[in-house]
Amino acid sequence: MTPQSGPTGGGRVPGAPRPATPGAPRRETALDPRVEPVTGDVVGASGDTSGDTSGDTSVGGRSPTGDPSTEAANDTVVDDLDDLLVTARRERDEYLDMVRRVQADFENYKKRMLRQQTDHLERAAEDLVSKVLPVLDAFDLARAHLGDGDNVSPEGKALVAGSNLLADTLAREGLERIDNPGESFDPTTHEAVEHVSAPTGDPTGSDAPGTSSGPAPSTGSAAPAESGAPAGPVVDQVLRAGYRWKGRVIRPAMVRVRG
Repeated sequence: MTPQSGPTGGGRVPGAPRPATPGAPRRETALDPRVEPVTGDVVGASGDTSGDTSGDTSVGGRSPTGDPSTEAANDTVVDDLDDLLVTARRERDEYLDMVRRVQADFENYKKRMLRQQTDHLERAAEDLVSKVLPVLDAFDLARAHLGDGDNVSPEGKALVAGSNLLADTLAREGLERIDNPGESFDPTTHEAVEHVSAPTGDPTGSDAPGTSSGPAPSTGSAAPAESGAPAGPVVDQVLRAGYRWKGRVIRPAMVRVRG
């Protein structure tokens, strides 16, 4: 068969694609179904990949988890974290102990300051009461001068009432009067300014009536002393009253001692 002549007079090989006619639409060549499409990354001339490589971290097709150097680095990080955790726990315990000691010191400081304030207040009150004692002594002298009879003037009665009111008020606050004649002499609460000997026949005296200078005949047992009588010297008369403030003697009583 003779090849057909084309518009230019040349022959066309059977099966060859027809040359494109200028101005004619271009047709797409159908893909061969036997050829599988390329789905991997295509590396261009510039070295950039056209596929998504954000999740691919393999090197040479092997996961980095099996790398000995990576495992050693992970172990080092774990050891460092353990050391930091131990250090943090030790510092936490030290800080807790420090806070507890500071809190205990603060509680002791508050108690000490409260005790000091209480002592200051009591000492100030004691000083004030000590300054009031001469006023009580003046009231005692006035009462002794006025007496307890019915012939006391209204002014004297008012003076006695004021004296009783002041004494009762101080007694409620903790002032105690020391003026009991006849009790045993106590040098911590009494101040002896005068001494008298025991009268004749007093068990506290050195001599008794009807006795001789020689030894007395034996009767088998000594005569018992008077029941309830104090042994030793006793307070014969209170010349000036003494006072205790909350159990502590702030002024001893001025007394005359007998025996």
